[in-house]
Amino acid sequence: MTHRKEKKKCAMKGDTQKMKETQRAQERREKKRSSSSCEGLNSAEEEQPEKHDLHELPSLINVTVQRYEGETCEGQFHGEGLACFEGGHLYKGMFAKGLMDGRGVFTWAGGVKYEGEFVCNQPLGEGTYTWPDGSSYKGEVYYGIRHGTGTYTCATNRVSYIGQWDQGKRHGKGEVYYNRDKTSWYKGDWVKNNREGCGVRCYPSGNIYSGEWKNNLRHGEGKMRWTQLGEEYVGMWQNGIQHGRGTHTWILRRADGSQYTQSNQYTGDFVHGQRHGQGTFKYAGGAFYEGEWRDNKKHGKGKFTYKDGRVFEGEFVNNQMMTDIVNGKRAPTPFCGPSPLPGADSTILGPDMALNIHRLLEKIPERNSEAERGQVEFVVLMLATELRSVYSFYSRLGQAHSADNTFLLTRLQLWRLLKDCYIHHRGITLTQIDRLMRDFSALGPHSPFTPILLHGLLSCLVVVSYHIYHKEMMSQKNLLAACFSKLMTDNILPNAKTVKGFLFRQPDCAVVALNYFQRCWEIYQDYCKVFTAPRDEQTMTCRHLLWIFKDLHLLDNNLTVGKLLEIITSESNDPSNYSSCLDLEITFLEFFEVLLGSAEVKCQQVSVGLEEEEGRSSLSLDTEARRDLKLEAGENMVKTTNSPSQPITTSQGSFMAFEP
Repeated sequence: MTHRKEKKKCAMKGDTQKMKETQRAQERREKKRSSSSCEGLNSAEEEQPEKHDLHELPSLINVTVQRYEGETCEGQFHGEGLACFEGGHLYKGMFAKGLMDGRGVFTWAGGVKYEGEFVCNQPLGEGTYTWPDGSSYKGEVYYGIRHGTGTYTCATNRVSYIGQWDQGKRHGKGEVYYNRDKTSWYKGDWVKNNREGCGVRCYPSGNIYSGEWKNNLRHGEGKMRWTQLGEEYVGMWQNGIQHGRGTHTWILRRADGSQYTQSNQYTGDFVHGQRHGQGTFKYAGGAFYEGEWRDNKKHGKGKFTYKDGRVFEGEFVNNQMMTDIVNGKRAPTPFCGPSPLPGADSTILGPDMALNIHRLLEKIPERNSEAERGQVEFVVLMLATELRSVYSFYSRLGQAHSADNTFLLTRLQLWRLLKDCYIHHRGITLTQIDRLMRDFSALGPHSPFTPILLHGLLSCLVVVSYHIYHKEMMSQKNLLAACFSKLMTDNILPNAKTVKGFLFRQPDCAVVALNYFQRCWEIYQDYCKVFTAPRDEQTMTCRHLLWIFKDLHLLDNNLTVGKLLEIITSESNDPSNYSSCLDLEITFLEFFEVLLGSAEVKCQQVSVGLEEEEGRSSLSLDTEARRDLKLEAGENMVKTTNSPSQPITTSQGSFMAFEP
């Protein structure tokens, strides 16, 4: 090994000039030097253009050596050596006849490093590039370009590509993982850095598309499955949306004890993601429509076949059958079909949605009852997707898991839905609604455990809508349909899924609170027996609840009578008018949520103290504090109610004339 005695610039031997020309051409192709940005498809969106901000590979333009230490042969660098280049670049590895040749490590002044094979001064063969931020490429290299098979990983967001490359671009077969957990990915064909050809895309939501791609968008024939929505589409796509012929299925899971039976399905034309053109819609209940569509609505010539085989064939406008003749012209009859035959099964709804409203129909003149039933069923049918979504959402509140991913709604969750939608602001209490639902319960009219199938929820909403809106809608021809439409428009659709109250608003607290659910239900029942005996139906009022808190000595400087009344009336129509609610009956949900609201008040000082001592998060403290208070309050109540030698007594006299 020899050292040069003088610091002078010396050109490498051999075909150095040819190598320089090749490298300049490479520089023009690469266009950019190394940068610190990383590739990163925005995986939060279903469709985003594929970004091309891969780290660029630096080229070897300046090959003028300033200093060399290493082996030589016949005056040329040959063997193992270390070369320092102009600009601060460094190479350590094998040389042959004055050129970098063999395995070596080249480090650019900017910090980018290549370790691998060299041929005649060029990275060629297998090698690894690493960038200062930790990003890397490992695989085949051709004249300093990613070419062949290799893996690129971005250090900042762990986006990675494994597959084929061509002239520095992802091209051929390959797969990309867009997040650290590898739950968002694409596996399939690439053309010049774009998803193009056939491939499978799994989105962060769990939705999966399998089919053809063009310019990073779903394009051609493909299948999309929306796992959380329970929907599936198989057919043609254009620029990322449904366009052309296809089949969209609303999958309604089926299991023992579940309310689900079949699926709704549309097969036909799509234009820009909407049902448009000719198509057939098959309803879960057995009815189906075939004909023309416009902007997702039945519009034009069509035929609607009822479950019982009756057929309406004619003109549809914006989902409405044009059946009536007014001044010689057809006029729309919203959601109404031809009159059913006497004695025929008039429902167009499947068994999971069939309405149980025979008691309600007794209030309708007999000559109109079947027509009223048919009209309200059409409203239910048109809003089936929204109603199923509401059912699914509320049936999951407070639930941890289900073997088949289906849940049955309980009366407790129904109460929460009704309160979230402000039904109790319309002059009717939850206990009064319970009495209207006697036909749906085998566990008593006010049991929170009563399971309610989908048709039970629908029947409840139809009955409730009549009781709160029938006077206002009396002038309408289709009274039940008009009342139900108003309930859906004014109450359910704008407010459902915005959970209020103390029980389900925070899922972590709900899990803890439900551990005391059965015990508190028993306590509620015991007190109801005292307050309402000898009535068969046992309930309590807000005034009774005040007696309970006084008898159990739960009131203190934090939880005063005024504060307790504020909690009790927090969801009332007029929260500041305490006296207006004292004699209103309350359900177990309202009883239980008052306990939880009181727990928050009583535990405020405990939470502050623990935060100062232990530095815990306010969320965890809140959960623990609630749990401790519920345990303490529950034990006090149980001692009072379960003592065999001491019957339940209340200080009714002290509150009988209570005025806040």
